[in-house]
Amino acid sequence: MIELNNIVKRFGEFSAVDGISLSVGRGQFFGFLGPNGAGKTTTIKMMTGLYAPSSGSCLVNGFDIQADPIPAKRSFGYVPDQPYLYDKLTGREFLSFMGGLYGMAPDLVRRRIEELRDSFEIGPFLEKRAEEYSQGMRQRIVLSAALMHSPAVLIIDEPIVGLDPRSARLVKDTLKAKTREGLTIFMSTHLLEIVEELCDRIAIIKDGKIIHEESLAASGRGAFNGELEDMFLHLTR
Repeated sequence: MIELNNIVKRFGEFSAVDGISLSVGRGQFFGFLGPNGAGKTTTIKMMTGLYAPSSGSCLVNGFDIQADPIPAKRSFGYVPDQPYLYDKLTGREFLSFMGGLYGMAPDLVRRRIEELRDSFEIGPFLEKRAEEYSQGMRQRIVLSAALMHSPAVLIIDEPIVGLDPRSARLVKDTLKAKTREGLTIFMSTHLLEIVEELCDRIAIIKDGKIIHEESLAASGRGAFNGELEDMFLHLTR
């Protein structure tokens, strides 16, 4: 579902991403980790078409994001680290607007809003303007918007930061349930406990290079059995 083929991103003489290759399959919850400045957000911006790679290619659902940007972007949802809402739009208006951008029929838009209302418990806020939302509610609306068109892939940058415990639990449970339905999730985060709880696979990036990859532990007592923090600190020190 996601193929990164030796991607490089240079800014002048500086290589922010230096030869990353990754493959993420259908239904996987993939955690992308690294210290500040490691190249995580730059990688995501290349995956989503916001940056063009200096070399290499990014394929999402079989589409090259540079060669075929429209079909590629129609096939995934994206939540950046600082999600944006139009403050004067209600939640329903914003979700309808997003559905229109993806060319969804009005009846399908209404149906999807009702489905997402239940999944993310956003019903009481759909008729309120975004300027009235808490951080947790803004995040739930933005996640709902990213899933409006039922994408095959969801790319998210720091989805849990700033959420209250109830909102965080709701988001985690919903995302994990979506992977069981076949959604592929590529998540960048600093919260290692979230990665341990949710992810099937991880990659750790440092200085623009992948320095470690690991899959779900077989024991089932959490993806990495509580050892991820020690491993991360050892590898990135």
